[in-house]
Amino acid sequence: MNEADVRDLLRDVHDPDLGDDIVSLGLVNDVELDGDTARVSLALGAPYAPHETGIADDVRSVLDDAGLTADLSARIPTDLSPADQVLPGVKNVIAVASGKGGVGKSTMSVNIAAGLSALGARVGLFDADVYGPNVPRMVAAEERPRTDGESIVPPERYGVKLMSMDFLTGEDDPVIWRGPMVHKIITQLVEDVEWGSLDYLVMDLPPGTGDTQLTILQTLPLTGAVIVTTPQEVALDDAVKGLRMFGKHDTNVLGIAENMSGFKCPDCGGFHEIFGSGGGKAMAAEHELPFLGGVPLDPAVRTGGDGGDPIVLGEGDTADAFRVIVENVANNAGVVRRRGVGDGR
Repeated sequence: MNEADVRDLLRDVHDPDLGDDIVSLGLVNDVELDGDTARVSLALGAPYAPHETGIADDVRSVLDDAGLTADLSARIPTDLSPADQVLPGVKNVIAVASGKGGVGKSTMSVNIAAGLSALGARVGLFDADVYGPNVPRMVAAEERPRTDGESIVPPERYGVKLMSMDFLTGEDDPVIWRGPMVHKIITQLVEDVEWGSLDYLVMDLPPGTGDTQLTILQTLPLTGAVIVTTPQEVALDDAVKGLRMFGKHDTNVLGIAENMSGFKCPDCGGFHEIFGSGGGKAMAAEHELPFLGGVPLDPAVRTGGDGGDPIVLGEGDTADAFRVIVENVANNAGVVRRRGVGDGR
């Protein structure tokens, strides 16, 4: 058996999202045989995404059936040298955005980051909500960033490296910055924070379509964005504006996440659609985007946020709903990265 034979074997492994075998899609970088060991480099870019984990498991199974031991690695090829890359140690930058405030965007950001970490990924969370940073409270982060004079070392909570605008201001001090200052501080944090090697950097953006969003779109290589909305029409109207902002900057949208999808009364057992029904799913369908999932209006989300205990790490229906969104975000980030390989990017 030679390397060509191994590639023929791998044609039996199909990508569940792109609809072809991994060899035809260009997802097999290199193959090297060393006795009964097949070293295979795969173009997989979303670590711990369930679908990419499944692809790797299928590769192992096919090779095992042929009497070979699989030694797998993963990398997305790039023409850029590390010196030319922004955040060269970060595999995926995911922006979490909303068209308006009050839809639970920061709650979604925190739970996506904590959920990815719980899967085993190396994760950072950048609270870029300049005028209303509250991620430190939502993860009970008491430690502040450290600096060695040249770089900023972020603290960690729940295995997630943290940076927040809240760390840069005094307690309860309002942030009164004009656009150029916002651009400067965001750019400086991107350059000066020692994120290290991360599988995912989750960016909690401020609501709307202002200076911070434009700076991040122009500065960072976003894998994609998550749009957060609630079911009612007012929130959906503003969410579409955010969606169009990413479209104008050729940024992939990983999908729509709906918060406050309904309320199950603990007393009567009834389910009440306080903010309407199905708006997020309908928006996703209208714009031909994935629907990442819906999270119910649950008092435990509020207590978890106020107490610094992300609900995705717990048990119950609401925790399960967040975990579905986490897995869909990771899967869709993987689709974007693998499709880029097939498109020659």
